[in-house]
Amino acid sequence: MSAKPLKVALLQETDRGSVSANLDAIEAGLRKSAAAGVQLVLLQELHNGPYFCQHENVDEFDRAESIPGPSTQRLGALAAELKLVLVCSLFERRAAGLYHNTAVVFDRSAQIAGVYRKMHIPDDPAFYEKFYFTPGDLGFEPVQTSVGRLGVLVCWDQWYPEAARLMALAGADLLLYPTAIGWDPADDAAEKERQRDAWITVQRGHAVANGLPVLVANRTGFEAAPDGGRGIQFWGSSFVTGPQGELLARASVGERELLIADVDLARSESVRRIWPFLRDRRIDAYADLLKRYRD
Repeated sequence: MSAKPLKVALLQETDRGSVSANLDAIEAGLRKSAAAGVQLVLLQELHNGPYFCQHENVDEFDRAESIPGPSTQRLGALAAELKLVLVCSLFERRAAGLYHNTAVVFDRSAQIAGVYRKMHIPDDPAFYEKFYFTPGDLGFEPVQTSVGRLGVLVCWDQWYPEAARLMALAGADLLLYPTAIGWDPADDAAEKERQRDAWITVQRGHAVANGLPVLVANRTGFEAAPDGGRGIQFWGSSFVTGPQGELLARASVGERELLIADVDLARSESVRRIWPFLRDRRIDAYADLLKRYRD
């Protein structure tokens, strides 16, 4: 692996109203990224359309597509043309009645380098994902690429230190989180800020605890609820950290943005030497972590 910094980009977008319009915007962002010398691009969660999980409706399953499929064909062709490592996020139709929230990785090629199926599935007001997504069954396995081993996780996974740790223990060089998270418009300003700060803090903690850079791409903009609910104000704030949780770049709350940063992968080795958390883990004493609760 080269000691030269890795130039990464996060594409923070709004829903543009159709699959074709969203993919057109992604293509434009990828071309700008390539022109800027970017090597690795992370897209937001379920970037082909709106965040449809605000309600439960079987018609929303029509949004799903096979992998490989039309979106992977277009995105893979762009990854090959622009010589980019690309992490995208799709609603996967695996079989009739079987659907996943799936991240797909391309490595400067139209061929799929690897996939990750979201493991932790929320079921909260306006985030009714359990209705749509079967929990992942591929485990926590990094994807080998030309820029390193990518520990790709998806949105709700970001609240679980176990997921980040397992990716780190499998040799991930970076942790990446395509995300769709935002506010209930009814919450007051103080609560909104507490929520966003918690979201940033926990992922910076994954960087610190594992000595790894973290990339997080979130969507932005207000999306109305199809059932007449309050909708979601997605809070953007996509960011990149180094292996001590230091913020290398952060996007705005409410704007579409192409966020570019340089990541020094070699720093992970230096940080782990002074903070040898992996050395000092008491693996002999952690058996109860496999329990739901220590009653």
